[in-house]
Amino acid sequence: MRSVNERVTTRPKRIPRGVRYRHVSTDSAETFDIGETTVNRLGFGAMRLCGEEIIGPPDDEETAREVVRRAVDRGVDFIDTADSYGPGVSERLIGQAIGDPDDVVVATKAGLLRNSDEEWLARGDPDYVRNQVLASRDRLRTETIDLYQFHRPDPDTPFEDSVGAFAQLKDEGLVRQVGLSNVTVDELETAREHVDVATVQNRYNVSDRSSRDVLEVCADNDIGFVPWCPIDADDLAAHGDLLDEIATAHDATRRQVALAWLLERSDVILPIPGTSNPAHLESNLEARAVSLSDEEVGRLTEAGV
Repeated sequence: MRSVNERVTTRPKRIPRGVRYRHVSTDSAETFDIGETTVNRLGFGAMRLCGEEIIGPPDDEETAREVVRRAVDRGVDFIDTADSYGPGVSERLIGQAIGDPDDVVVATKAGLLRNSDEEWLARGDPDYVRNQVLASRDRLRTETIDLYQFHRPDPDTPFEDSVGAFAQLKDEGLVRQVGLSNVTVDELETAREHVDVATVQNRYNVSDRSSRDVLEVCADNDIGFVPWCPIDADDLAAHGDLLDEIATAHDATRRQVALAWLLERSDVILPIPGTSNPAHLESNLEARAVSLSDEEVGRLTEAGV
C-alpha cells in the first residue's frame, strides 16, 4: 500500500509548472492522452454556464460564451459538460461559442435528468442514451462527440445494458471515446469488460477522498480521472487554515492551492474547475503556475486521510 505522502502516478515526474498557453510539450506530464488526443491537464467545467440551480439559461448568454472562448484562448483544450446542465443550455452555449474545433476535446454526458423541481434523476436505459446522443451532437455542432460519459448508474437499468449502449455508440462512430461518472471500482471493472474506458469522473478534492480507490485503479491503468467539485468551498473550508498557510507562501489563493494539489496528486488527474465569471476563470488558470513542494503536497494529502 502507498504511503499517504506518495503521489499516485504512472508517469515520470513533471517538469516545473509554469506553462500557461496551449503550446505544451506532448511528452510532458502537464498533458494527458485521451484516445489519440493530447490535452492539457487543467480543463474547464461548463456546468455553471447555466442559470441558477443549473436550470435554464444564464442572465447574460454572451458573457457565458465569452468565458468558453477565453478558456480556449488561454490554453484550455478539455471542456466538460452534460446534456442535463440547463438542461441542454451548457451544450448549446459551447456549440455557439467554439463550434467543433479539432484541437479541443469537448466531453459531455448522458444518463441524468435535470428538471424544474431541481431534481437529478438517473436515466440509463439504452433507448434514452441513444436519443440523447443525437440531441447533444446537434447542440455541440459536431458529427462525433469527443468523449461521451455515462453520468450516473441507473438503479432501474442493468449497468451492463447502459454501458453496452455507450460501447455501441462508439462502434458506430457517433462518439470517439467513452467515459464513466460516479462509479465504484466494481462498476469500472465491469465497464472495462465491454468498452475501453478513457476517463472516470468522480467527486474528489482536498477534503473528499471517498473515491481514492477508483483513482488508484485509474492510475494503474492510465485512465484519466476527472474530479468533479475539485474546489468546493465547503470542502476547502475543512482544511482552510492549512490551505491559507500554503497559499500565503505562494502568493496564491486557497482555491489555486487546492487545484495545484490535485495536479500534483496524480498525473492522471484532470481537474475541471468551472465558473461563469471571466475573472474567476483567470484565477483558476493561474493554479498552473503554483508549484507546490513535496512537503506541502504531503501535508495536504495527509489532511484528507
